Amino acid sequence: MCRPQFARLGGNAYLCTPSEGDAGYCCSPREDNIKRMNWIILIVAGLCECGFTFCLGKAKMAAGWDAALWYAGFVIVSALSMILLAKATKTIPIGTAYPVWTGIGAVGTVLIGILVFKEPATFWRMFFIVTLIASVVGLKMV
Repeated sequence: MCRPQFARLGGNAYLCTPSEGDAGYCCSPREDNIKRMNWIILIVAGLCECGFTFCLGKAKMAAGWDAALWYAGFVIVSALSMILLAKATKTIPIGTAYPVWTGIGAVGTVLIGILVFKEPATFWRMFFIVTLIASVVGLKMV
């Protein structure tokens, strides 16, 4: 089993140096898969944020047991979203993961509001959603 060796450069920066017999891998393919999987987990966590806001909106319109079930869904999906966010931050810096998570939730919630709850889709609302998406994409690229 090959194990890459890392030399600390300062702060959170590391220089990866290949180990003998590692077939030229600097960082193992397994580590890349874990990072990729944590990005998927982060996206699912953001979608769960959309889910809990959807449950909150439906609970607001319901009464009695229906409202209680929507609130229970809100609590469950909120907890799942937080757990997945915590899992994703094992390899994704919190300064990137949190804005991406909230960005997915914000964009998704606005779209749910427009498509499901019939909220207005004004020019400025759409303009700022596009700038929010651009910001999230920019954070992923940095």
